[in-house]
Parts: sequence; structure tokens; C-alpha cells
Amino acid sequence: MSDSSSSLAGPPPSIETLQVFVRVAELASFTQAAQSLGLPKASASTAVQRLEASLGTRLFHRTTRRVQLTQDGQACYERCKDLLADLDDMQTMFQPAASGLRGRLRADMPMRVAHDLVVPRLPEFLAAHPGLEVELSSTDRRVDLVREGFDCVLRVGPLSDSSLVARPLGAMEMVNLASSGYVAAFGTPASLEDLAHHRLVQYVATLGQRCPGFEWRDEGGATHFVPMPGALTVSDSGSYTAACLAGLGIIQVPRHGLEAEVLDGRLVEVLPGFRAAPMPVHLLYAHRRQLPRRVQAFMQWLAELLAPRLLPLSSASSAPSS
Repeated sequence: MSDSSSSLAGPPPSIETLQVFVRVAELASFTQAAQSLGLPKASASTAVQRLEASLGTRLFHRTTRRVQLTQDGQACYERCKDLLADLDDMQTMFQPAASGLRGRLRADMPMRVAHDLVVPRLPEFLAAHPGLEVELSSTDRRVDLVREGFDCVLRVGPLSDSSLVARPLGAMEMVNLASSGYVAAFGTPASLEDLAHHRLVQYVATLGQRCPGFEWRDEGGATHFVPMPGALTVSDSGSYTAACLAGLGIIQVPRHGLEAEVLDGRLVEVLPGFRAAPMPVHLLYAHRRQLPRRVQAFMQWLAELLAPRLLPLSSASSAPSS
């Protein structure tokens, strides 16, 4: 009888090896992953090589400029995230809730929501859970939750078809704003016809796209657009607001977040009878058997934080545009 020991798989990868692999996948860099974990770069590279040898497949495409997951690597990454989350849950499941949360949590949300609403209140959440580390991305682009390793994403606006779980929170009421300086120079529009003599700060998700114009919803719930001239096109909410304050035109934004500028007179509301449809707000997360306690707690905290500022989701228009 021949010795078959050479065909047996080696020992299973360690938890530390899986953590290194996940970090390299999230950051797309061996160097950055090693730095974030406090390891030499060689240790991160060796850990991934060891994992590839154990699994018998290549997990990354490596070039001098980038590190990218292979198809097998993507599947391995998703399983590793689940395994590490399950392990973390097992380590904390018998701890009393009063002991707080532990571990790392990565979330993404729009820039204005993060800066104006979430970050100012974040100290109280972290004070209640001193063992928790939060990585907060605030960007107006639509991140890839799974590929970029986010635990949850707060999304404002219509959702595209996705395999992600969407938890509806409500809808943000919209307003039309202009700076006091703009109104002094160009007057206040009193009707949709007046918009032909005004400027709109053009907002697009990606530069090169075309802004459809001034948006408004009629009493039947249908959305319409009025084409308007504008000297500036932006693709992020920070520049959008700054352009309005600089007097470059009218903007259409959620009511909450700019109350201070309206109260002190720097911004004024125009055409209150012709507002855009409220924007739906959702929390997105990946399908899992059981979300880690820290993710559940953070999402519940976000929902409670935003609730006073949101309308019922039914108020967001799903009627066709015209």
C-alpha cells in the first residue's frame, strides 16, 4: 500500500493569514496592508503566498502597478469576510451588551451626510463602544460594497438593481437654494418661466455627463425637468454647495444639512412650490447568515440618528420622468 500522505492537504490557514489576505484585497496593496496591520511587507506577501499554496489557486493578479483579485480570489475574499465575522461574533456572543462592541467597522456615506450629520454625533457612539474602530468613507461616488470591503453603505437616491440587502430608512425633503448675493444680482424667480433668465449649478455623477436641468415634481407625482444654463458643472456635493454660496447659481439639495446657512441668510429658498421629489435613503449591506453585532448596532444608530430628518419613504416619487 503506497503512502498517500503527500496528497493530503496541509494545515488550514491561520486566522492571521486570512486577515492579511482580506486586508490586501481591500487595499489592493501589499505595502498598505502590511502598514495597516503593523507587519513587514514581506510578511504580508508570504502570508498570501502560503494561502495560495494551501488552496491550490492564485488569488491575485500582480503587476508592478496594481494588485487585483482573481475570480477565485474574489470568491475567497467573500468567504473569508464571512468566516472572520463569524469568528468575531463567536468571541463576543456571550459578552453582555453593556461591555460594548469590538473590532473594525467600515462604512461609506455621502459627503454632506457624513460631515453635517454623522461625524458630529459619532463621539457619543464611540464613547459607548470604546473597543470599536470605525473606518468612514465619505464620497459621492457609488462604492462597490463587496469588492471594497464595506460592512454597510448609506445611500441617498434611487437604487440600481443589486444583490445587496437594502434597508429603507425614509426620504430626504428637497429644497431649491440660491445665495443672497445671487438673488441680489439676478432677482428671485417667481415661476418656472423665470428660470430661463437664471443659472443652475449643474450637478452630475461623473464629469462628461449631461445635467437634465431644474427638477420638479407635479401634484400627480410625475417628475419634470426644465433645461437651464449654467457656467459650472460639478461632481461632488461639497463643490455643489460652495458654488451656490459663491453666487454661481441655484442648487437643489436635501433640506437638512444647510439649515445654518439658511438661518443666517447666506442662502435663501426659491420656488418652494416647485421642489424635486424627496430622495430615498437606504442602508445597504451584503447577504449574510448573521450580521456582526457591531454592524447591526451601527446601522441601528444611523437609522435613529437620521429618523427625525426623514420623511416616509412613500413620499419619494417613483413616477416616470418627463
